[in-house]
Amino acid sequence: MKIKGSFKTQFHLSKRLSLLFNFVKVFLLLSLLLRGVFYFWQAADVSWNPLNILMTLGTGLFFDLGTCSFIVLPSILYLFIMPNRFIGSEVDKALVYIFFNLTVFILMFTFLAELTFWEEFRTRFNFIAVDYLIYTHEVISNIKESYPLPLLIGIVVLATAVVFYIFHKRLVFKNTFSEGISLRQRVTVIMIGITVMFFFISFIKNTDAEWSSNRYNNEISKAGIYSFFAEFRNNRMDYADFYTTINEKNAFSLVRHNVAEKNAHFDGSGYAIKRELDAQGIPEKPNVVFILMESMSASFMKEFGNKKNITPNMDNLAQNSILFSNLYATGTRTVRGMEAVTLCIPPTPGQSIVKRPDNHDLFTVSTVFKDHGYDNSFFYGGDGYFDNMNSYFGGNGFTIYDRGRGSVLNDNIKAKRNNIKDSEVTFENAWGICDEDIYKKMISVADEYYKQGKPFFNFVMTTSNHRPYTYPEGRINIPSGKNRDGAVKYADFALGKMLREAQTKPWFKNTVFVFVADHCASSAGKDEIDVANYHIPAIIYNLSGAENRKIEKQCSQIDIFPTLFSLMHWDYESNFFGKDVLQPDFTERALMGTYRKLTLMKKNEVMILSDQKKQNFYSYSIKDNSLKTKNIDTGFLDEAISWYQTADYMFSHKLLKE
Repeated sequence: MKIKGSFKTQFHLSKRLSLLFNFVKVFLLLSLLLRGVFYFWQAADVSWNPLNILMTLGTGLFFDLGTCSFIVLPSILYLFIMPNRFIGSEVDKALVYIFFNLTVFILMFTFLAELTFWEEFRTRFNFIAVDYLIYTHEVISNIKESYPLPLLIGIVVLATAVVFYIFHKRLVFKNTFSEGISLRQRVTVIMIGITVMFFFISFIKNTDAEWSSNRYNNEISKAGIYSFFAEFRNNRMDYADFYTTINEKNAFSLVRHNVAEKNAHFDGSGYAIKRELDAQGIPEKPNVVFILMESMSASFMKEFGNKKNITPNMDNLAQNSILFSNLYATGTRTVRGMEAVTLCIPPTPGQSIVKRPDNHDLFTVSTVFKDHGYDNSFFYGGDGYFDNMNSYFGGNGFTIYDRGRGSVLNDNIKAKRNNIKDSEVTFENAWGICDEDIYKKMISVADEYYKQGKPFFNFVMTTSNHRPYTYPEGRINIPSGKNRDGAVKYADFALGKMLREAQTKPWFKNTVFVFVADHCASSAGKDEIDVANYHIPAIIYNLSGAENRKIEKQCSQIDIFPTLFSLMHWDYESNFFGKDVLQPDFTERALMGTYRKLTLMKKNEVMILSDQKKQNFYSYSIKDNSLKTKNIDTGFLDEAISWYQTADYMFSHKLLKE
């Protein structure tokens, strides 16, 4: 097809660019609309100050332009290389139509995914979304079970068709096929696009969108697609590169002081915290069943003010056990909880140690149990490949029981993997078998250890309290798949059933049970760190000779096992940051974080360390769960830095090894 007036003057913008420019306008408009949805979604939490609204929208527009430069790059390259004589040809039309509709479909799907991600996490795409890209089986299955996928795909297809129709009706396609484009305009367009793209790659960080003290305004200012790829690049963070540091020797001196106890004898000096702990009393050797409960916030329990009666078994345990009533999770993900309870270490920035390379043969609680003659087992109702759990636990002395499909882990892990068979399963969803089934498996393994006369440490990770919130019908009075309350109540039901069954076993009398949440069900809030959403329950039950009590001291997940070892009167070598909470000289504190924010809380004072070597100091009000800015206390800051700087140093320098 011959194009009339193929080369216009430099003052005339070629119609060939009509589709590109209209696509950019529609993308920016839809991004603005999505940002508006999030703004009204969090209406009670965002700042409605007019200047803050403008700043949120303006920052968002800036990041949307950067995102768009990446999205349209293939189009710009196509415009650059397609000769004028082929413009408007059947090949040109086919390529443009296919690529346009595919791009719009992906974007519409992404916008819809952002809505579901916001519903779950109250944030734009972050490192969790990156992880979800890796573990596609669990994630896709979870989506299928949680949402009406055919309906959602239909909505995306319809939205794509609507955009195509509007472009067709407004003659956008007709214009883009009607006219050639000069070499000068081709070069200008591609240079602008590449310049913008490299400007964002070289000079703009996703954290530049975090201009406000209100976390929700910051998240809404971001662009989801840009955030996703930014997290993909920044999954690993070395403390010294991103955070404020102090002299290494001073950091270890502070930490050694803070982990010291009257019965502790350090092995040496310098960059280490390894020490010998001498217990008082006659050592006991009970079996230990440790239950790490998925997303079991303290706020679900009647003990902590919930009125729905969805945790009757845990509330009963709270009155007949050792209850940690003021204990905080170190993080917001399961792997953080696993890291905290097994390594007794503050959360290091970036990925959890559970997911990092070179995380085998570490000094963990498994090391202590092995030294005392225990057999250690890890139970997970899904495939332990997820979140690198099998590699971590298998590489640190645990026998694996999961729903995986192999008998070995890999050549580098000297651990046995036992598959949970189909015949042992009564209910299963995207994340694994129901809590009843994993508890039943754990009890059967405990029976075998008892027959062999071996003390056992059984570590169970539950899955039922997780979207899609499905579980066996008829167990509780809330239908399966309805909501989080149902999942919590079922998890509590399964726990109670497990204990009743365990009480019939000959090994029960000499078995202590420990229940603790991996993290809270939600961690989002308007402040940098939502303190209330780190508050979790922890219970030590059935420890012979132990007095039932409520420990009201502010403490951390990392303190659970050191406290248990002390209650059992064990002498042991420790490389843990956690301490025995029951010691009279225990200094109350909690260590919390996201993958980027690192927090030290002492009573009602909170120091938050951020990447870009920033820090903020707050007073915390438990009454309304708010943080109020204070002037930096340098002593408090140095202490906060010392916890995290030394933890990162010890892992990176292999000082956490056995």
